[in-house]
Amino acid sequence: MSGHAEVKVKIPFGNKYLDAIFSVPEKKSTYGVILTHGAGGDMNFPHLLSLATYLASRGVLCLRFTCKGLNVAYRTKAFKTVVEYLKLSDDYKLYGVFLAGRSMGSRAAASLIRQLSQNDDDDDDDDFIRGLICLSYPLHRPKLQSKLRDEDLLFISCPVLFVSGSADEMCEKQLLEGVASKMKAPKKIHWIDKANHGMAVKGRTTDDVMEEINAQVFSWLKENVELEHK
Repeated sequence: MSGHAEVKVKIPFGNKYLDAIFSVPEKKSTYGVILTHGAGGDMNFPHLLSLATYLASRGVLCLRFTCKGLNVAYRTKAFKTVVEYLKLSDDYKLYGVFLAGRSMGSRAAASLIRQLSQNDDDDDDDDFIRGLICLSYPLHRPKLQSKLRDEDLLFISCPVLFVSGSADEMCEKQLLEGVASKMKAPKKIHWIDKANHGMAVKGRTTDDVMEEINAQVFSWLKENVELEHK
């Protein structure tokens, strides 16, 4: 484990800018993770900050960004802008990135991956994006299990990691397992025992829960990057 540097950037988006922060490992990184927040909060939401710090100190470049707005299409467009920004960056030449989001941020990431996979002219974008990390994916509204937000997940073919609480009021365990069984993508679900949508668990500290989430994300990333280099 080693240290890392934080670099603030402003990414042009339409006629405004998205605030973003790179967590840069000491050694040159070949893979990166782009992270964004849920419907509330911003890029400094404690879970994102914790994950970015954990990954960067283990050699994975992270870029987290803020995009306020409750419209998934708008959030998806912002995510695409950030992916393109990183892809064209001269400072960080990466082989590929993994898209990660918390709650609504993971919906935007899934929506973008589906869009790109359906655009034949964006083939190289497709190669650049190596996987999807969904933290507390909001599969349905609370108490509205009849309407599942699974349309993007079923069309994705890159590897997907879900980290969800077994007591998440927006992601019933059996329902996510049912969706996962229909997905064509290689997928893994890690359940945080008794955690709610905000990943709070009675009797456990936030740091303790974050340590579990971070370790799961890192080991899954390692597995997927190693698979590609065999």
